[in-house]
Amino acid sequence: MSLARLSIKGISYSQTQNGAYALLLSDMDSDRQLPIVIGAFEAQSIAIALEKEIKPPRPLTHDLFKTFAERFQINVKQVIIHKLVDGIFYSSLICERDGIEETIDARTSDAIALALRFDAPIFTYKNILDKAGIYLGDKSQSTDVYSSENLKSQETSTSKEQKTSFKSEFSKMTTKKLNEILEKAVNEEDYEKAAKIRDEISKRS
Repeated sequence: MSLARLSIKGISYSQTQNGAYALLLSDMDSDRQLPIVIGAFEAQSIAIALEKEIKPPRPLTHDLFKTFAERFQINVKQVIIHKLVDGIFYSSLICERDGIEETIDARTSDAIALALRFDAPIFTYKNILDKAGIYLGDKSQSTDVYSSENLKSQETSTSKEQKTSFKSEFSKMTTKKLNEILEKAVNEEDYEKAAKIRDEISKRS
């Protein structure tokens, strides 16, 4: 089976599953997107790896893993999302040490968080894209990634209102104030809030 290389399109807060996020991966050779449900901690870890300007005061679990691996000269070469069963994606880390490759089972969210830190490419098999991929540009298909088979649930209006309130609050602040709150959020290790503040600052640049 042939592999398709994926890039990270973005992370969105789930309006259908309270406390969950959707990681949207994009096929680099087509218009297909692959949405994957991940938890809040993993979403924060991925967001921090994507946002180079946010530096945690202490290493996160995935940062610790990278430091540990590098200390023992282990390199993560690539990540492969190799299986989809009942809406759950299964992944493998392809690691190398002293010229010897090892394959390690991993949750997809953890695997991607580590791939970012090791600058490792992310792949999946094309049959998985055929099964779970969506075309967000296709108007005949829903553009809400949470309406895909992986994300079935009832929408929670509370989480939607909280997200809107957050955006409205930050949009009224000055850039100087946002930078102060950003620094405080990072020091307090509230990375979800820090990522949202950074998004607001980036929009103004």
